[in-house]
Amino acid sequence: MKMKIAFFDAKSYEISYFNEANKKFGFEITYHKQLISPDNTILARGSNVLCAFVNDQITAPIIDDLYEQGIRLIALRCAGYNNVDFAAAFGKIHVVRVPGYSPYAVAEHCVALIMSLNRKIHRAYFRTRDANFSLNGLMGYDLHGKTAGIIGTGRIGKVLITILRGFGMHVLAFDPHPDIEFEKYSGCRYVTVNEIFSSADILSLNCPLSKETEYLINKETIDAMKKGVMIINTGRGKLIKTQDLIKGLKSGKVGAAGLDVYEEESDYFFKDHSNEVMNDDMLARLLSFPNVIVTSHQAFFTHEAYTNITEMTLQNIDDFRTNKMPHPNEICYRCSSANPQCHRKDGIACF
Repeated sequence: MKMKIAFFDAKSYEISYFNEANKKFGFEITYHKQLISPDNTILARGSNVLCAFVNDQITAPIIDDLYEQGIRLIALRCAGYNNVDFAAAFGKIHVVRVPGYSPYAVAEHCVALIMSLNRKIHRAYFRTRDANFSLNGLMGYDLHGKTAGIIGTGRIGKVLITILRGFGMHVLAFDPHPDIEFEKYSGCRYVTVNEIFSSADILSLNCPLSKETEYLINKETIDAMKKGVMIINTGRGKLIKTQDLIKGLKSGKVGAAGLDVYEEESDYFFKDHSNEVMNDDMLARLLSFPNVIVTSHQAFFTHEAYTNITEMTLQNIDDFRTNKMPHPNEICYRCSSANPQCHRKDGIACF
C-alpha cells in the first residue's frame, strides 16, 4: 500500500529532515506551509495520513472533513496531544504521537533558562555589546544548596533532576506515579505538590497538560510559593495562567520566569512577526520584564531530537501501513490517555 501523507505547518528545516528519513520508507509526502484549518482540509484529499504539529488545532469539524477526504491516521510529530478532539476522532481516525525524542534536549534547555535568568546572561549580553561593563543589577546566587521543585518526573524530569543534583541542589519532586527506585539513587525526594510550592527556590514544570494540570500555576498557587521563586515552563503553555503570573512578577512574588511555551502561542510561535505590531497584550507584557526570558518553543530543537522525531513519526506511519495496531504510540480515544495500558485489560485499542 502506497502511503500518501499530507504534511501541515511545514518548515524548511522539517522538510529536509523528513525527506532524508523518508528515503528508508518511500512515502509520498506533500508539504503544506499552512496550519490545518476548516478552510484547507481539501488539501488532504487523496492522502491516507495527516502529519501535524503542536499548533495544528484538530477540531471536530476538521476531523469530520479529514475522514471524508480519506484520512485514517493523524501522525503527530510531537509529544503533546491536547490539540486533538479525541471524542470526534473515536471510531474514525487513529492518532499516534512521538512520546519521546530527546529528554536531554528539553532538560538542558531548562537549565539554560535557569542559568541565564539567575546570572542575568541575557542582560549582560546586550550591555557588553553596547560597551557597558557595569555589574549593577547582574548579581545572581549559587545554585548549590538551593531547592528545586520538579513537577513531573517522566524522562525529561528525571534528566533535569540528575543535572540539578550535579549542581549540589536539593531536589523535591512530584508525580502522580512516583518512581521510588529513581528516588533512591538520584537523591531527589518525592513530596506533595503543595510542599514544592512552599519550599522551592526554582520551580520547573515538566508535566503534560491535562484537566488536572491546566492552570496549575495560578494566583492561589503563586501565593503559596516562596517570595522570589523562579518559574520555568518547558511543558505546555496552559500549565500557567499568564495573567496571574504577570501579577506575581509585578508584585515581586515571582522573581523570574523562563518560558519556552505560552498559552496563546499558536498565533506567534514558529513564525517571524518582527515587522508587525504585537496584538497579544499578555505576551507583550511578559516580554517587557527584564527578569523574564521567553523562547520560541525550542527546548526540543536539537539535531538529535529532530532526527528521532522524524524517524519515529515515519515509523509510526509505517506501522499503521502494515497494520501493527493497536500501537504503543497511539492515544486512547475513550480517556485521551497516552498510556497504552490505560484501561485496555484485553490489550485491544480503544477504537
